[in-house]
Amino acid sequence: MSSLDHPAVAKVAAALAEAGQQRAADGIRILPAEVRTAAQAAEALGVEVGAIANSLIFRAVLDGRDVPLLSLTSGAHRADTGKLAELVGATAVEKADPAFVREHTGQVIGGVAPVGHPAPIETLVDTALEQYDVIWAAAGHAKSVFPTTFADLVALTGGRAAGVGT
Repeated sequence: MSSLDHPAVAKVAAALAEAGQQRAADGIRILPAEVRTAAQAAEALGVEVGAIANSLIFRAVLDGRDVPLLSLTSGAHRADTGKLAELVGATAVEKADPAFVREHTGQVIGGVAPVGHPAPIETLVDTALEQYDVIWAAAGHAKSVFPTTFADLVALTGGRAAGVGT
């Protein structure tokens, strides 16, 4: 099975198409090797690291419950968990473990896409991504990416634009 036929990638392509983003769905690229970091993805694509949208799943504590929080963070910096907590009104935000990520996204760390999850996830989109004409995001597998824009990422995810980085 090629990576393009991978169930998570197919789910992302379908979610993109359903959202009216056929160009992004058609633009899914399968890279020769896994790109689990923004630096690896930027190198493989020949773009600035800041144009990579890291899809980071965090475990946020809201009203005493652990809920997923997706931060689409520019690869040029790190997500600030204190800022994330303040932005969503959480008492704590911490990096999620692989099981929590898979449970809430159906995808694995290193390939988490902004869409294609079993249920909607509260999402913050880093305003640092706004400066790039084309942003690259993971497409459900560590070898897959798709091109998009800042405005489309916000619209696709139903997310909120925010300064999330340090």
